[in-house]
Amino acid sequence: MRENFRVARVWGVAGGVVRGTLIASGVALVAGLGIGFASGEPVHEDDVIGARKLPADLCGRLGDISALLPKASSPVFAQTGTGEVRCRAVAEESGQQTFTAATVNVRITPYAGKLGGEGEPPFRPDQVARKAFDREKGVIMPGRPYPTRIDRFGRTGGEDWKVSVVVLRDDLVVQVDYEAHPVEPAKAEQAALVLADRAIWEAK
Repeated sequence: MRENFRVARVWGVAGGVVRGTLIASGVALVAGLGIGFASGEPVHEDDVIGARKLPADLCGRLGDISALLPKASSPVFAQTGTGEVRCRAVAEESGQQTFTAATVNVRITPYAGKLGGEGEPPFRPDQVARKAFDREKGVIMPGRPYPTRIDRFGRTGGEDWKVSVVVLRDDLVVQVDYEAHPVEPAKAEQAALVLADRAIWEAK
């Protein structure tokens, strides 16, 4: 009886050692999954993913925008910027035969990654873009293929409208500001959405 107790005690101690070893190994394995950053090793700029390069003729790729401007104006975008591209077309009221005017601005921003906190992995470009998108004003539009915010501002008895649309896709944020008079708000909204989607597609 005493021998059996001694054997059981030995096995109990041995079992505890084995279980302790397995638990320790499991903890080490889990901890090791992020050892490159979690151990406190410094994160360098080389660890951060850079922003994608946009096409040099991106504004030209957005296509015909004549429907967004009065008939007498020239539907041509002026492009500025290389990292962040801006496209702008303006039809001043002074240059029209009737009481019409329109301004179209498109901003396409590819986001780079960003350093995180000490010992933390860097933020990915899509995470940085999401944070920028979340800071934009406007309400979320349901039923869209990509996260979209829209903001509307009407003046002059409902004929003068400014519509701002912001669309997020992966590491890209596209903002379209369309201001015109006279214009129906539903048509101004649709025009801004179509242009934003086109910019997303051409910037891929």
